[in-house]
Amino acid sequence: MRVPAPRHHWTASGAATGRHIRTPLDLLRTSGAAAFFLPAAVGRLGIAMTGIGIVWLVHARTGSYAAAGLVTGGFAVADAVAGPQIGRLVDRFGQARVLPCALGAHAGAVALLLTGGASDLVAGVLVGATLPQLGALSAARWSALLSGERAAALPTAFALEALANGLSYMAGPALVSVLGAAGRPGAGVLLAAALVVGGGLALAAQRRTTPSLTGHVERRHAGRALLRAAFLRQVAFGLTLGVFFGAMQVSVTAYAVGRGTPDAAALLHLASNCTNLVGGWAYGARRHGGSPRRHQAAAAICLTVGCLPLTVLDAPLAVGVTLALTGLVVPVLLILTTVLTESSVPRAVLTQAFTWGNSASAAGIAGAAAVAGRVVDGGGAHGGFGVAAGAAAAMTVLALSGSRDSSPDVASGTADFMTEGRRRRLRGDRSGG
Repeated sequence: MRVPAPRHHWTASGAATGRHIRTPLDLLRTSGAAAFFLPAAVGRLGIAMTGIGIVWLVHARTGSYAAAGLVTGGFAVADAVAGPQIGRLVDRFGQARVLPCALGAHAGAVALLLTGGASDLVAGVLVGATLPQLGALSAARWSALLSGERAAALPTAFALEALANGLSYMAGPALVSVLGAAGRPGAGVLLAAALVVGGGLALAAQRRTTPSLTGHVERRHAGRALLRAAFLRQVAFGLTLGVFFGAMQVSVTAYAVGRGTPDAAALLHLASNCTNLVGGWAYGARRHGGSPRRHQAAAAICLTVGCLPLTVLDAPLAVGVTLALTGLVVPVLLILTTVLTESSVPRAVLTQAFTWGNSASAAGIAGAAAVAGRVVDGGGAHGGFGVAAGAAAAMTVLALSGSRDSSPDVASGTADFMTEGRRRRLRGDRSGG
C-alpha cells in the first residue's frame, strides 16, 4: 500500500516546497515571506486611499467636483506614466536604493498638496509621479523567493497579492470617505501618505528577500523581451481588464440611480467585491495543473458569458446575483495575468513588466469611465454593461490567441503551472550560479 505524503515537506530553510503549499496562509510560512508581504500590504492600503482622498480634499477646498476630477485625473495619469520608469530604476539599482528616494519625494509632494505650496493640479501630478507601485515590488520578491521546487506556489502567491489588493480597495476608500464626511479630508490624504511611506520603508528594509541585480549587458538584452508578443499580449489584457473595471463601476452606479435607489449601488458593488475575495482565495488554495494560457482563455470566456445577461436584466436580485458570479472570475484573471507576465520576461526587467501591466490597467479604467459614461447617457445602464461585456470579449480574443502559442506550458514531470519560459530561466540560473 502506498503511504500518503505528509501535508508539508519542509526544506532545510524551514519553508514548504511549492507542491505542498495549499493555501495563502501556508505560503506566508515560507521563510522571509511575511516580512515583506505585510509591509507591502500596508503600503498598498495607503495607495488605495490616495486617489479618493484627493477627491475629498480638492472638493472641500474648491466646492467643485470638476476641479476634484481634474486633479485626480492628473494624479492617475502621472502614476500610470511614471510607474514603469520607477520600475526600471528598481530593476537597475535595487529596491533598497530606489524605494527610500521615491518615498521621500512622495512625502514632499503630499506636503505640497496639503499646504497649498503648489497648485492643486501640479501637486496632484507630483503625488502620482512619485507613488511607487508596491504591489509590483512585492510580486517581484515572490518570483525571486519561489524558485526551483517552490515555483509551483507562484499562482498561490499571486492569489495572495490579489486578495491584498481587493481588501485594500474595499477598506481604503471607505476609510477616507469616513474622514472626509467628518470634515477632515486632509486627514485622509495624510493617513494615506503615512501608510505608503511607512509600509514602503519597512519593505525596503527587508534586504534578504530583495531580488538580485543583473549586469548592464543582461538588462539591455532583457529589455527586448518587453517588446515580444507574449508580454505585449498581457499588457493588452491588463488594458482591457481595466476597461471592464471602469465600465462596471459606472454602469452599476447608473443602474441603481436609474431605478431611483442610489443606495443600492453600494450593495451591488459589495456583492461583487466579496465574491472577488472568495474567488481569489479559492483559486489560490487549490493545486493547478495544465496550461495557464488555457486557464486564462477559459476564465475570459466565463466572464464574457456572465456579462451578457447584464445587458438585458432589470430585476435587482438578478443583477446582484450576476454581478456576484462575474466577481468570482475576475481575481482568477488577475492571478493568471500576473503568472503569464512573470513567465514572459527575464528577471532583469521583471519589476518594469509588472508596473507596465498595472499602468495599462489604470489607463483602461480611466478611459472606460469616460466612454461608458457617454454610452450610459445615451442608452442607460444596459449600454454601459454592454461596454463591459465587449471588454470581456476582447479579453477572450487575446487569451485565445495566446493559447495557440507553439511553446508548451507544462512539461511532464515538472511543477504545476510553470511555463516553458520560466523553466528555461531556472535552468539558466542553475547553470550560471
